[in-house]
Amino acid sequence: MEADNAPEEVDVLVIGAGVTGLYQLQKARADGFSAVLLEAGHGVGGTWFWNRYPLARFDSESYTYVYVFDQELFEEWEWTEHFAAQPEIERYFQRFTEKFELEPHIRFGTEVTSVVWNDATGTWLVTAADGRTWNARFVVAATGMLSLPYFPDVAGREDFRGESHHTGRWPQEPVELAGKRVAVIGTGSSGVQVIPAIAAEAASLTVYQRTPNWCTPLNNSPITDEEQADLRARYEWIRDTLNTSATGFLAPAPSREAHATPEERREFYEQMWNSPGFAKLLDSYKDLTYNPELNREWCDFIAEKIRSIVDDPATASKLIPTDHGFSEKRPPFVNGYFEVFNQPNVSLVSLVDTPMVRVTETGIETTAGHEEFDLIVWATGFDYGTGQLCRLGVRGVDGKVLEDHWVDGPKTYLGVQTTGFPNFFFPGGPHGASANVPRYNSDQVDYVAELLRVMRDRGLGVVDVPEELESDFTAMVDKLARHALFNESSYFFGGNIPGKPIKYLLNPGGRPVLFRYIDELKAGDWSALHLAPSPGEPSGGDRGEQPAAIG
Repeated sequence: MEADNAPEEVDVLVIGAGVTGLYQLQKARADGFSAVLLEAGHGVGGTWFWNRYPLARFDSESYTYVYVFDQELFEEWEWTEHFAAQPEIERYFQRFTEKFELEPHIRFGTEVTSVVWNDATGTWLVTAADGRTWNARFVVAATGMLSLPYFPDVAGREDFRGESHHTGRWPQEPVELAGKRVAVIGTGSSGVQVIPAIAAEAASLTVYQRTPNWCTPLNNSPITDEEQADLRARYEWIRDTLNTSATGFLAPAPSREAHATPEERREFYEQMWNSPGFAKLLDSYKDLTYNPELNREWCDFIAEKIRSIVDDPATASKLIPTDHGFSEKRPPFVNGYFEVFNQPNVSLVSLVDTPMVRVTETGIETTAGHEEFDLIVWATGFDYGTGQLCRLGVRGVDGKVLEDHWVDGPKTYLGVQTTGFPNFFFPGGPHGASANVPRYNSDQVDYVAELLRVMRDRGLGVVDVPEELESDFTAMVDKLARHALFNESSYFFGGNIPGKPIKYLLNPGGRPVLFRYIDELKAGDWSALHLAPSPGEPSGGDRGEQPAAIG
């Protein structure tokens, strides 16, 4: 009789119930594998479960962030806004989970503490914080790029006796803001979204800004009945465009030539300012991001807009970046952000001018003095790309430690696999999306799913990446990174985390390069990978014409 704590046997174990993990679970189930998904939270959605702060929302069009493989789901789901808010996004993932009957295969409230390869059995032993274990043929760590909140190393942070929350771990129950003295630390993508919501309710709000970014209006709007009907009618075109475009958006890559006269360009900049979301990049001049003079002209236009919105010239100047051009960091899109600094209850503190000294029991001390608060909001971002993966306790062949393997920065093949960690995949991880995230990550999930089917059909149980493949792909990333849009201070390089290697964490070649590498692998009949039977099993050729399914 087996012990009660004996590991559960499973073909595919997925970690993380975000957009990528849910799709991987659905694919595994549809392909006939036994599968389980472990999720630390108590609901689905990943980023859109944890980031539930007020006014959190998409800055990609809602209908581009969806699963497009199922027409019925696409047509039944009606987004209310072009850029949906967090509650609606979470409900969408709940509906996906319900439609494909995934919940029985999800273990909520399950934090993974170790993932250890057993060379003798060709399986992974996965252990959770509560002691539960699983033996898995394959592990897919869909932990996401934005899943490990980062707190700066500020003296006294744990001493604060008031309420404190990170935007990436916002509580499910409402946070009371009315009548409170609130500090927000950080003005990145989450900070600029939550600040207007807090400013509308709090007695006072002090914004602590390290460096400003080039924020432009989101220009959100409701989706009309006519637009809903048009989206349904264009399903096939939307699906095919999203699946094949270089960006993963509906808009093509920029192709506009810059207008000849300053007056014409200014008219176009006004048009861009009033356009929705990423149109400011995708429907702009094709050389906006790499022509320094053109980029500076656009930045000057944005700076002029900021000065026209913010009444106090000194505050306006603090909100205008001086250390980078447009798109050299991830540009946030805002709704009413600059306007809040005209409110009498809102003030802005530049941490460049007056650095933070410490957090105290009652507030925050800078070199300019001390201010008391009831609530501190840490909008300080994430350990992007590798952060969560390197905290799963992943140990590969001969006890190889993942965080040691990546000590100088990530090394990957396709942004999905790494050498010495057989049957371990991480779609949505480092060297991932230089495109609309769900599209690129779905490409990676499709790759993993097809590889597992090929292995099953051939009676194979183990796949690893030859070092030369890993080196080639990583060298491509490093080479193209010299021409990347973003600068090294960006979190896309890990520049927001002290001591983290400065390495580009995306695939600068985007989807076209990913497709090319995958096509080359398939053209060689997958032979470039190290493929082998499970230990103790005969080779695929000895199994006959109908090999048994893995697991």
